[in-house]
Amino acid sequence: MPAALRIGLTGGIGSGKSTVAALLASRGALVVDTDAIARSLTAPGGAALPAIAQAFGQDAIGPDGALDRAKMRERVFGNVEALKQLEAILHPLIQAQAQAQAQAARAGQTVVFDVPLLVESGHWVSRVDKVLVVDCSTEEQVRRVMARSGWTEAETQRVIAKQASRQARAAVADAVILNDGISLSALAQEVDAVWDRWHPPDSTD
Repeated sequence: MPAALRIGLTGGIGSGKSTVAALLASRGALVVDTDAIARSLTAPGGAALPAIAQAFGQDAIGPDGALDRAKMRERVFGNVEALKQLEAILHPLIQAQAQAQAQAARAGQTVVFDVPLLVESGHWVSRVDKVLVVDCSTEEQVRRVMARSGWTEAETQRVIAKQASRQARAAVADAVILNDGISLSALAQEVDAVWDRWHPPDSTD
């Protein structure tokens, strides 16, 4: 039986990547959400918290026992060394849990690794067979993020500026879905087209 296809799914904040992940799951893929893994690692009792507290101080942990994400976001923005320190703690743990979750796939089942910072990480591209990028205009990103998160435009633009550019994502993509001003049904058709191209009729999946 052919090895299961491993897809790396990525896109900028507000691109609609999570919606595409859900559509891929509906086609039978096992989706491994690395952002959800990161949240679990930094939730109360999370495996990353002791190392984070040691590196950044106990005040990096909020009163609820979870990582104070807002405080940490402020801490690492513009501070390359602090960001590298945080990534050195989180990335190996995320990678290990992602691979463990992937082991739950059925024989021949496609595995989708949903990785927001796939391009920025520097190592995910080599760990997957195909890279699928969900793209949209910066203006649409800002509109969506402000609507769902309540962030200001300046806050949103600052996050976007810290992420890989649309061009950098396109450069590593095996397929790009433009999720800009289209309906959910049209987006589903785009996902179906990519799925069918990567799963020819003689595929076992």
